[in-house]
Amino acid sequence: MGRNHRKLINNLESIRKSAGLTQKDLSDLAGVSRVSINAIENGVYVPSTVLALKIAKTLKCSVEDLFQLTAN
Repeated sequence: MGRNHRKLINNLESIRKSAGLTQKDLSDLAGVSRVSINAIENGVYVPSTVLALKIAKTLKCSVEDLFQLTAN
């Protein structure tokens, strides 16, 4: 993970919960492990572009809805 991950705003948890999905539900739908979803939500892991696109497609939103850079 790059050193700039602290500048990443992560909205995955709130969007997932708004969709009425558990971490397990999302992981099953996106084809990844629940541990991966948990690590992304907790800022431990920044997903690859492919994984971010898969999650966004599953949640019917854009990658930019899920992840944004801070103003700094």
